[in-house]
Order: sequence, then structure tokens, then C-alpha cells
Amino acid sequence: MSMELNAITLNMPFKLGQVNCYLIKTETGFILIDTGASNKREELEIELRNRGCNPENLNLIILTHGDFDHTGNAQYLHEKFGAKIAMHRDDLKMAEQGDMFWNRKGNFFIKKLAPFLFGFGKSERFKPDLYLDDGHDLSEHGFNAIIIHIPGHSKGSIGILTTEDDLFCGDLLENSKKPSLNSLMDDNATAEKSIEKLKNLEIKTVYPGHGELFTMDLFMKNYQK
Repeated sequence: MSMELNAITLNMPFKLGQVNCYLIKTETGFILIDTGASNKREELEIELRNRGCNPENLNLIILTHGDFDHTGNAQYLHEKFGAKIAMHRDDLKMAEQGDMFWNRKGNFFIKKLAPFLFGFGKSERFKPDLYLDDGHDLSEHGFNAIIIHIPGHSKGSIGILTTEDDLFCGDLLENSKKPSLNSLMDDNATAEKSIEKLKNLEIKTVYPGHGELFTMDLFMKNYQK
């Protein structure tokens, strides 16, 4: 099956930087990987429609994890475009309760403040239509790819690995200054295990949640130094 990829980069609130969404055009419609934060909803919708994505053909939204800057427009698109939402079960309560720290480690005061700073409004909370586990085959949705469970940034973080050896890695890896492990980790030991898991896979190009795409070889060179 043929596939066309478009990256959509949106600004985050509070001048926190930018986040990437990836629109996949397949022979049967569109799949959107991550949705950005709700502050750029209008911009996202314009980008989608300019690329031919509309309520008739957005089939699936895949969320790499439950943070607000990746899920902020999922419920809106679900309601307006009719797309199903898919994510890993381990980040479910982040989506349902609007609390990014509901099952994360961290400073007590940060965990208490986080729902007020980064919580979703009630209209942005949701329950997924589909749960994605390690090894889940996406070909039934017209996308030749499988799900790789890569916790560390969050317990329910996933990657999407295509048959062409491209990886959409969510926030496990980033490329703000250079390809590296994301600077914000819930569990560093678990993240290291996820990296070891990726080492055993054939991966060429990595598409991160933040920053420019990079090769897996370049990341490994930086990571091993």
C-alpha cells in the first residue's frame, strides 16, 4: 500500500516550544499521529483540510502518549471528523481525567500543580475507541506499520514502526539540539530498556514529537558517547 507523509508543526502554549503531528495518507484515507495542543486547533484544522483531510476521510487518530501537547485536539477531531482515537491503555487516565501526572513519579508539589497548569478542559478529555498494545498491526487501517511499546517518558508511550523502517517515536526521543533521549523522563531506567528494545529493530529514519527528523544511526552515535 502506498503512503504519503506530511509533518505538521504547531506552537505549544506558554512558549514551551513546538510539537509535531504527522498526517499519513493511505489508499483508504488519512491517519493522524498526535494532534498538538488545543491552543492551535484552528491552525491544525486548516493544515488538515489543505492536505485533503476532512470529515469524510480521517479514519484514525493515533496518540503516542497522553500529554496535553499531543492529545489536545483528539476529542475535537473525533467529534467533528468522526475519526476513532487509539492509544495505549497505560495512559488512559491521563486522557479521561486530564491529569498528565496521574500515574507518573515526580515532585509532590509539581504533581499537585500540574492539573491546573496543563490539565485538559472537560471538552478535551476523552475515552479512546481502540487500545494499542505492543505488536499491534495497523494494516487493517491501511497503514503498513506496527505498534512498539516504548515506556519511559510515560507508561503508555508507544512508537509506530513502518514496514519501510521509519519510526514515529513520540517523546521517547527528541531532536531539539541534537538527536537524544528526551530530557523529560518519568522513569529513566525504563527508558533505557526501551532504547535497548529499539536497538534490536531495523530503524532508518526517526520522526520525533519535538524537533527535526533524524536517522537512528545518528542517535545511536550520540547516545553511546
